[in-house]
Amino acid sequence: MKKIAVFTSGGDAPGMNACVRAVVRTAMSYDVEVIGIMQGYKGMIEGGENFVPLSSRSVGNIIQRGGTILKSSRSKAFMTIEGRKKAYDNLIEQGIEGIVCIGGNGTFTGAEIFYNEYGIPSIGAPGTIDNDLYGTDLTIGFDTAINTAVEAIDKIRDTADSHGRVFFVEVMGRDAGFIALAATIAGGAEMVLLPEVKGDHLKLIEFFKNRQQSKKSFSLVVVAEGNFEGGSIAISGMLNKEIPGFESRVVILGHIQRGGSPSAYDRVLASKLGYGAVNALLAGEKNKMAGLIDNKIKLTPFIDSITKKKDLNPDLLKLIDILNN
Repeated sequence: MKKIAVFTSGGDAPGMNACVRAVVRTAMSYDVEVIGIMQGYKGMIEGGENFVPLSSRSVGNIIQRGGTILKSSRSKAFMTIEGRKKAYDNLIEQGIEGIVCIGGNGTFTGAEIFYNEYGIPSIGAPGTIDNDLYGTDLTIGFDTAINTAVEAIDKIRDTADSHGRVFFVEVMGRDAGFIALAATIAGGAEMVLLPEVKGDHLKLIEFFKNRQQSKKSFSLVVVAEGNFEGGSIAISGMLNKEIPGFESRVVILGHIQRGGSPSAYDRVLASKLGYGAVNALLAGEKNKMAGLIDNKIKLTPFIDSITKKKDLNPDLLKLIDILNN
């Protein structure tokens, strides 16, 4: 290959810029040109100024920046045959022979379909704060996101302690509870509600009914936004009905978890995966995600990353109960 493209797609994640930087500089070490595609699949379809030549200097001073210099989007047009045909024509016009795509489930699904239709190979780097992709121990942005959540929990703890209050802290995790689980342990919260676990509301009711006996002055509960019982506001309302005199406060962290300068770990992880993705692409691999398993770069077929479920560690669930007795 003499020319490849790189783009970021889906939800932004801290460390995406570090990955772009590694892709560009790794490719250039092999005398391979790199085109950055602005706005993900949307920019691939629109073409023109969305195709930007990248050099070693153009990706300087970005490793510490959050977000993505290539911007991101979710493209409905790419889900259509007509949209993908336009994208293909633009890639051919630019002489692009392969793609490194940085994103999550939807990004890799699009790349898989695109290859099956037009034969342009892609290697993915897992960029999502949710850490829910099969085929990698950690995804780019996860470490930063949980550090952001824990920093917020630490501050909320001060207020909870001062006033003897119950706080529900809602973190991101529509389909997976990795952020919530890690933030609960690191933040010293007493309970967690996860999308993967049903019936926790009964445990929660029992916990707060017995709370006076335990003589705890305050309580922190972490809620993943996609848990079975509803969001933190709904859970607080449910407890108000179930327990006379119950009071609580709700804090929804929201998109603050996606932003900010990436942690040192995310910068290193993103650099490793960008390097691994380019090497895999130039070696003739296609339709695979470059992940980190047992601290080694491993390739997983897109179809497995997309369809196979990454499970929570059950030992961590037990650990929460043990640590908060």
